[in-house]
Amino acid sequence: MEENALSGLGYILTKCFPNVKWIQERKFFFFKTFDFILSKVFFKLGELIADNPKSFIVIPVLITVISVTGFLRMNWIDDPEFLFSPLNGRARQERDFIEGYFKLNYTDSFNEDRRTRYDPFVQLGITKTDSSNIIDQEVMNKIYSIDGIVRNFDFHDEEGKSYTYNDICAKAGGKCVKPRFLELTDRIHEVKTRKLNLTFPVMINPTTFDNYIFPFFLAGVKLYPENSIMSAEAIKLSYWGNAESQEMKHLSILWEEKFLAHFLKGLGEPSLNIAMYHSRTAEQEIRNNTLSVFPYFTVTVFVITVFCLASVTLGDCVRSKTWLGLVAIISSALASLTAFGILMHCGVPMIGMNMAAPFLMLGIGIDDAFVTLSAWHRTRPQDSVRERMAQTYAESAVSISITSITNMISFFVGTFTYFSSVRVFCLYLGISVLMTYVWHITLFGACLALSGRAEKQQLHNITCKRVKSSSESAGESAFYRRFCAGGVAASDPSNPDDNQPPAVVILFRDYVAHCLNLPVIKGVVVVAFVAYLAVAVYGCTTINDGMQLRKTARYDSYSIPFYDFYAKYFSSFAYRPMIVFTGNITYSDPANVRQLLEFVEKVESHKFIGDEFYTDCWLRQWTKYMARNGKYQGLNNSDEKTYIYNLQESFLSGDINRYRADIVFSEDNSRIVASRCLVQSVNVMNAINDRRLMQDLRQWADESKFNVTVYHPMFIYFDHLTIVRSTILKAIAYAALTMVLICVIFIPNPISSLCVGVAIVSIETGVIGYMSLWGVNFDVVSMIQLIMCIGFSVDFTAHISYSYLAAKVDTPEERVRECMTSLGLPVMQGALSTLIGILPLMLIPSYMFTTFFKTVFLVIFFGTIHGIFLMPVFLSMFESMLRNGKVKVRDEEGNPNVNEFREMSSIRNKQQNQSAFG
Repeated sequence: MEENALSGLGYILTKCFPNVKWIQERKFFFFKTFDFILSKVFFKLGELIADNPKSFIVIPVLITVISVTGFLRMNWIDDPEFLFSPLNGRARQERDFIEGYFKLNYTDSFNEDRRTRYDPFVQLGITKTDSSNIIDQEVMNKIYSIDGIVRNFDFHDEEGKSYTYNDICAKAGGKCVKPRFLELTDRIHEVKTRKLNLTFPVMINPTTFDNYIFPFFLAGVKLYPENSIMSAEAIKLSYWGNAESQEMKHLSILWEEKFLAHFLKGLGEPSLNIAMYHSRTAEQEIRNNTLSVFPYFTVTVFVITVFCLASVTLGDCVRSKTWLGLVAIISSALASLTAFGILMHCGVPMIGMNMAAPFLMLGIGIDDAFVTLSAWHRTRPQDSVRERMAQTYAESAVSISITSITNMISFFVGTFTYFSSVRVFCLYLGISVLMTYVWHITLFGACLALSGRAEKQQLHNITCKRVKSSSESAGESAFYRRFCAGGVAASDPSNPDDNQPPAVVILFRDYVAHCLNLPVIKGVVVVAFVAYLAVAVYGCTTINDGMQLRKTARYDSYSIPFYDFYAKYFSSFAYRPMIVFTGNITYSDPANVRQLLEFVEKVESHKFIGDEFYTDCWLRQWTKYMARNGKYQGLNNSDEKTYIYNLQESFLSGDINRYRADIVFSEDNSRIVASRCLVQSVNVMNAINDRRLMQDLRQWADESKFNVTVYHPMFIYFDHLTIVRSTILKAIAYAALTMVLICVIFIPNPISSLCVGVAIVSIETGVIGYMSLWGVNFDVVSMIQLIMCIGFSVDFTAHISYSYLAAKVDTPEERVRECMTSLGLPVMQGALSTLIGILPLMLIPSYMFTTFFKTVFLVIFFGTIHGIFLMPVFLSMFESMLRNGKVKVRDEEGNPNVNEFREMSSIRNKQQNQSAFG
């Protein structure tokens, strides 16, 4: 009979190649069902564990103890750029390229618009509590006093040395860069009486001749008819640290941290709303997100322990496996610790999102435990522990192997993406699933064997005291019969009083299965499925892209008011991209200058770029200068050497000239090797427009005849917007195809494999569609979860599909009844345990973990519904169609295409696969 056992892949190949003799004779080992092979291997493994349970307990524990020493080498990373920026992001390369030419001078000529990185800074957003005008002398005096607090705040380094902001500030012209609007504090009365008009959007300070672009730091502006400022609701104050050296950068970061602690105590201005943000806010919030998990993990372990102990406790006080519920939790925890320790020994960094792994591993490990215990309970209690362990492992081998392998592979698929955070998370989760699988079949299996010995000796499942069976305790008290009696009587092991199934099993066997076999219920299930799928497809069409830094913060973070402040008042003028020209450009050639300026004008014509009021371009200003003054000063730019000399002596001279930072000359001053202009984004407002603007500017730069690079530090994060959707869809497609292939190999029926594949697509479509309707975007966080969900979507459908196929009955109705009897309860238990495991994540005030909860909840919920209701209905309907003559259900020899292994060896008697409950 062995040669008749074909894998789904083998079945397909025999049909596709009817003329290939060696295929038709099925002599190639690969064509034998993996179900057949695994069952034989696990049968022997079950016997081995039953004979040597202590070894299979001690060895995994010792490996865990050795592995956890890897935590001493933990490399924790919470840098947002590492987590959310793609490794192949173009902005990373552009930044390195630009920094090769332009180096920001923090000690003498700092300019915030010329930054290429987010080096240390603090920003304060200030409004009045009643949202009224801040251009008032009293209000400005209060703001000026807040500025004094920032500047004079005293902090100490690790050695106790005292510093203030003035010691670590970025400087221009020898002075700390300060909020420029505060220079007008003493002249607010003139503004109020209209002796001094603040022309909007740009104004020249009549005293210092500085250029003020008000939208950069003043918002909620109302104007007089002649476009001078009448009132404003908000002001932004920016303070910049020095990152010239590692020592100064360290002190600047220390100043940020110390001032934050001072800020959280209050700045003593109750009439003002003050919000704060600094350069490492996102990084710190990611760390805070991680730390907030630990209290909930304790609650999770407690709740899931109670649930697990209750779930494995049957009415029979001997056959119940109460303590094995605790063992399942401990085994999952040890497996996770082992996986984490091994990866840390290998130098794999640790990220905050990994803290969701223990929640998931508890659910996965307990799910396997429920399936294994269900197989144990289907064995005959009259057999030896060795026989029962062999039968249990042979029975559950395929189910837990399919789910574990599919989960592992879905995670390992994620390690091939271009996002470091996804790679790290998927690697940790994939290895954790692998170790959970190994620890389950070794450590948990060994404890099951010991529990089986206790059951054989009629020991109580909790107290381990010998007790009587139900049939023998008729004369005992009601308390004894309810809480102590169990097992089977040695003198009458087949007594029906000792072999009653649990009520929940009866519920699935006699009620759920009966309903699913009714034609009207099948119709309802199909209609509900179509409605579900229609809503899911609609949701898929509405999903948005983008991971905003705001989402890295906890909902109760101090930074949320600043994000809200910025979104309300300053999002219209969010960032200033720089246009960098490099290569061999002859600037003394008027044609080249005209074409360069035409490119700048083209950029200014973009919908999301402001007009020339906001552009800061040395070439345009130099051209205007020459048009006004060149003739009178006798400047002649006829050749490149003269052009550069005139530029340096006439235009770039002076103590403070910001344009000197925008031009890079060759060592011999014979040519300009690089130059840049800055433009202003306007009314971008959302991630879709951010991506569109960045891609348009890059396309224009690529199409230009010159070497043009367009860059801003925010592009580092915008890069993920360009590939996140395609990456997610590719990862899902590859993982789904792999899952289907695994099911074809493991499940010995191509039709069942096809149904599992359809269920995977349906579940993933539902998760994407409904998570969109639940407010979740395509981003790095949801990418991780969607990749993870591919593996989870196989779990319950594969269990039910394999159980339906392996049922030793003839009609579709009986198959539905058998698979509901054997796996209805374990599937429901596994789903509930996973949901309980991730339920505390919903309580954490964090986008990352609430999104994690939403996505896992959807996949578990939809997976359970597909497994318990949709798969049995579809399989039974499809088989009914097949049995009506369209396709043969059995092979040419008349044998069902299922595991023939159960017909072999000493356990192949008529009662082997009958329920222990009769």
